[in-house]
Amino acid sequence: MQSCEISSDSTDDPLSRALHRQRQPRIVVIGAGLAGLATVRTLLENGFANVTVLEAAARIGGRVQSIRHGEATLELGATWIHGANGNPIYHLAEDNGLLEHTTEEERSVGRISLYAKNGLAHYQTNNGKRIPKDLVEEFSDLYNEVYELTQEFFQNGKPVGAESQNSVGIFTRDVVRKKITLDPYDSESTKKLKLSMLQQYLKVESCESSSPSMDEVSLSEFGEWTEIPGAHHVIPVGFIKVVEILAQDIPNRVLRLSKPVRRIHWNCSFQDAKEIPDQADHNRDERPSPPPVCVECEDGECLPADHVIVTASLGVMKKAHETLFSPGLPQDKAQAIQKLGISTTDKIFLEFAEPFWSPECNSIQFVWEDEAQLESPSYTKELWYRKICSFDVLYPPERYGHMLSGWICGEEALSMETCDDETVAEICTELLRKFTGNQNIPKPRRILRSSWGSNPYIRGSYSFTQVGSSGRDVEKLAEPMPYNKNTKAPPLQVLFAGEATHRKYYSTTHGALLSGQREANRLIELYQYSVGAETTKPDV
Repeated sequence: MQSCEISSDSTDDPLSRALHRQRQPRIVVIGAGLAGLATVRTLLENGFANVTVLEAAARIGGRVQSIRHGEATLELGATWIHGANGNPIYHLAEDNGLLEHTTEEERSVGRISLYAKNGLAHYQTNNGKRIPKDLVEEFSDLYNEVYELTQEFFQNGKPVGAESQNSVGIFTRDVVRKKITLDPYDSESTKKLKLSMLQQYLKVESCESSSPSMDEVSLSEFGEWTEIPGAHHVIPVGFIKVVEILAQDIPNRVLRLSKPVRRIHWNCSFQDAKEIPDQADHNRDERPSPPPVCVECEDGECLPADHVIVTASLGVMKKAHETLFSPGLPQDKAQAIQKLGISTTDKIFLEFAEPFWSPECNSIQFVWEDEAQLESPSYTKELWYRKICSFDVLYPPERYGHMLSGWICGEEALSMETCDDETVAEICTELLRKFTGNQNIPKPRRILRSSWGSNPYIRGSYSFTQVGSSGRDVEKLAEPMPYNKNTKAPPLQVLFAGEATHRKYYSTTHGALLSGQREANRLIELYQYSVGAETTKPDV
């Protein structure tokens, strides 16, 4: 295989020649997650027929993975529809009856969503004591007050002080600690409990942001992420049903599973005699134009294309972009990939024969009192379990049985992924005994957990704006190649979609879906308007 750079002096644009012959453009979509499927669906609905989807895994869905468990469905990946008003995922689910069995308790308007909005979170210390409810509420009000301050830097253009190092975690820890230590009414023991709760809240926040630590999240950019108004919804029949709805009208010939890509050759005039037959007996002008892009798969197959839409996760891009693209990415795009953040948030499901928690308990939060004075807790590989921030109670029990869902993120999640199920189950059981003070808690009868960090086709859960990055990096990541609109090289050879490419809705399923539609619409607009009235949108 060889790649040739297209001369900018060329007077004959291959795209224009193809359009004048009204040939269907060859489009390859890499990835069959929400972004990839939304791209394909939009293209097919608008008359583009020569579309191929290459998915490295043996299943569709990407970071949506629903596992059937008896009468229930457990979500290893995406769980909530975040916001309803104008959310395309919500409307897709609502229009197709996926929310018919969503209980009122599974419609949460809280910022940090649990599986049930009813009941109480039990904050338990490593000494086996429960922190009083009024103290929890008092601290929660303080934390949320400071959280609102973190939003103001972006939303109101407020300058960031040097002492915060432009870090959400450092700023939050500093402000909350000062307020706690200066409170004249709290005893020293109460202050210590509140300082310990601060560390626990920041762990929860890290799981929410899928960051190794909130210290790594940019303070100046934190407020740009936009929340869609309305409740958060759980889909009882499984989030995978949204994926299946997106895929239901995609022909089997279009979707190719277990098809990892080795390299994307772009800005080239590669021509493989095996794929493009000899046209010597025909007029030269009627020969297929050399493809500007060729997608080389791991199995050796090469697919010529006019356009490739890459929906790989930011984690995959960080790991592989230097070898995935030939020629390599422009320096500013490579820098954007480097600057933006992605980490791993994993779930640990534990099933018990009977509940050991009280009926009003909706979660068990782990508060380590010996971490009260630490700056940013960091742990050796053997102490990965200290990063587990909580276990949520799955609700309703009529659907899930007696099930807890634990949360862990960052490097500690990767360490957890290297352990076997038996080890993780034992450690989690000991934690629950330690924090509840109940030494009679049995081992769970079943454990199920995610492993997004070590999945070679995912490499993380979702993106965040890392310290040193900004929304401009998100836009640069999303910018199609080649950049120069004045070149004679065919436009929109390589396009990019996925949650990490959406400036306002990164980290969300609706951000992924909208990004796929965005890139499909670039091609729809190109073929409708870019080369004159005599060319029309392809007809299926």
